[in-house]
Amino acid sequence: MSVSLIKSNEMPSSARSVQLGKAIRTVLLSATLLAPAVSAGADEAKPPLRLCADPTNLPFSSDEPGKPGLYLEIGQAVAQKLGRTVSYNWYKSYFGKRTVRETLLSKQCDAMVGLPLIDDFMGPAVIFSKPIAHEGYALVGARDRKLAGIDDLRGLRVAVQYQSTPQNLLALRDDIQKVTVLSPEEGMTALDQGKVDIAFIWAPVAGWLNKTSYGDKYQIVSTEGDGLLWATAIGFAKASGALRDEVDGVLPSLQPEISALFAKYGVPNGAPVKFGQVAPAATSSVGASEPVTVGQATSAEKPVQTATTSGDAKADAKGDAAAGREVFNGTCAHCHGPDAVQAERKIDLRLLKKRYADEMESTFWKTVHDGRPAKGMPAWKDVFSDDELRNVYAYLQSVQDTGGN
Repeated sequence: MSVSLIKSNEMPSSARSVQLGKAIRTVLLSATLLAPAVSAGADEAKPPLRLCADPTNLPFSSDEPGKPGLYLEIGQAVAQKLGRTVSYNWYKSYFGKRTVRETLLSKQCDAMVGLPLIDDFMGPAVIFSKPIAHEGYALVGARDRKLAGIDDLRGLRVAVQYQSTPQNLLALRDDIQKVTVLSPEEGMTALDQGKVDIAFIWAPVAGWLNKTSYGDKYQIVSTEGDGLLWATAIGFAKASGALRDEVDGVLPSLQPEISALFAKYGVPNGAPVKFGQVAPAATSSVGASEPVTVGQATSAEKPVQTATTSGDAKADAKGDAAAGREVFNGTCAHCHGPDAVQAERKIDLRLLKKRYADEMESTFWKTVHDGRPAKGMPAWKDVFSDDELRNVYAYLQSVQDTGGN
């Protein structure tokens, strides 16, 4: 049998049309058969792991791409293990549990790295991964100084943060001179200027500052005891148990990387020194120590009540003074004193009326809304509603010093 080969350009036009039609149908059929597979692959692509984080909270988190922070890098490592990318929901962490409520529990993100792993932390609304590390307070001093326990502080000047566990722990030790500071930064400055011999302050920030600002000149010794150290983990909303289990599955393989990240950011993660219990007589009020949110030191106790609110002030038409007092003591007392009782004149809010007279209200709103970052005052407009701030103002009106100059 002979086969006649006909070149396409020699084929009759009607035959070419038939052949072209078959080819087109073949291509369309192939595309139809492939479509479900392609679609299925697209559906299986995992969504980003959304992390809640503070954009200006180093060493824990930052919106600077080259310096994301310890907890964001841990989150990135977890996401990579899960085959996911990462996205962020930025939110200031000034107000502790409120931050968790308005981000993680409001479904603005999937996870928050570095929450305190304690039984009563917003449970059962928040569930936790396996522990990733420990956080707490540390002794900071010269590298040649012995820091093996509380007795090594005898006769020394020790910087302690206001209303912190270390302050309560040392309160009854007359053989230790306490110097109160308002922040770890202030404690490190006092140490470096020779105003104190030891700083007993929030360890992560102390380690970060030692690494970035002081050339690693100090030793950082973690401490262990009641309210001094606690485990941290990755937090999830209660309904995210499946994601939590996925994360738990990859965490063991990430431990070497996590340890390296702690070293990178100077955050202490070594064996702690054992300290004793907080002295009961030094406790300002009842209540357990309460770590509040990612990377922030705890306020060991609830603020002590040192003043009363007048009955008519509570019904102030411009705000609820009693509600304002609660917000103030939960947020502002660490700098301005419980119930605005503050001996340091420049931050004594009982003197607002004397200082600003008729400008008191406008000064309050400008300062509280926009903040004074250079003086350590954050902007609260993104944390509290105007009604809540109005309540705080009503409370401050009720405690103004009306005595003579």
